[in-house]
Amino acid sequence: MSDFSYFSNKIVLITGAAGTVGKELIRQLLEYRPAEIRLLDNNETEIFFLMEKYKHISFVKCFLGDIRDKDRMKRIMKCVDIVFHTAAFKHVILSEYHPFDVVQTNILATQNIIEAALENNVEKVIFTSSDKAVNPTNVMGASKLMCEKLITAANTLTYGNKTIFASVRFGNIIGSRGSVVPVFMNQIKLGGPVTVTDKRMTRFIMTVEQAANLILKTALLAKGGEVFIIKMPVMRIIDLAEVMINILAPKYGYSPETIKIKEIGAKPGEKLYEELMTQEETRRSLELKDMFVTLPAFREVYKIDYTYPDIVKERVDKAYISANETYLTKKELKDYLIKHKVLEKVEQGI
Repeated sequence: MSDFSYFSNKIVLITGAAGTVGKELIRQLLEYRPAEIRLLDNNETEIFFLMEKYKHISFVKCFLGDIRDKDRMKRIMKCVDIVFHTAAFKHVILSEYHPFDVVQTNILATQNIIEAALENNVEKVIFTSSDKAVNPTNVMGASKLMCEKLITAANTLTYGNKTIFASVRFGNIIGSRGSVVPVFMNQIKLGGPVTVTDKRMTRFIMTVEQAANLILKTALLAKGGEVFIIKMPVMRIIDLAEVMINILAPKYGYSPETIKIKEIGAKPGEKLYEELMTQEETRRSLELKDMFVTLPAFREVYKIDYTYPDIVKERVDKAYISANETYLTKKELKDYLIKHKVLEKVEQGI
């Protein structure tokens, strides 16, 4: 199912609207002309910029507020049909230093979203999760996993209410503010060295345009309680560094051969590979064309018919881990960066 006309005449709320994914969801939703798009963020400056950008579009409404405020969430969800919950603390190291704040913003605020959605009889709530939620090694990842569990279990709380809750899990948005691309770019500008934590490291990648499109698609597919796992290409970090040096060094006045790559060792808690689906989850997962669907462990509780169009396989055989997947060749990675204008967008601050 990919009939995005579903969003026409709907009232949509995006939390964390000023973030990378939030902004792209706005851009794509505008194509389908919802009745209203409500944008919520606690970043005063960024929500002001969004307000200025969309001030000529009458159905885009900007709101300054915090998802920690339960009453605020209940008010802003009045008459809302669909919620895309992207607001969260996402930085791993900062989360280790501020664990209580992570609990407040990622876990308790997600509970606020659930309660507000139930009270207002919202149609669907889609929570954006992360690969860090799989076998988490840090506070941020564990908080995202807890959010997934809350979102799934929320489907038992409806008591005749129509609200559907589901999650979507994906890895790195290449070129985003939290990705390694801006770091490598700045190092190349300075003539190197480009620092790679471990040459064996692999990562899933996806552009923000692709991620947002598939997040919208999960809203069409969701039945209640699923975790949708987006299929993503895989790259080696060392290949990204080498490809970026070859593309950017001449632009910044250097010969690619003069810019060295320095291996500095993995950061505490950093994995050599990324996981998007565990071996345990494979037993209750389906494969679709663009994603996997992991069903709730306690399906009998929900009494939901989990059938979807375009099922590729009724059973998934192996965990979805970047180390197990075929990674892009350097040429394929270079073509990917050029095709999606990743480096251009980073330079332009898009």
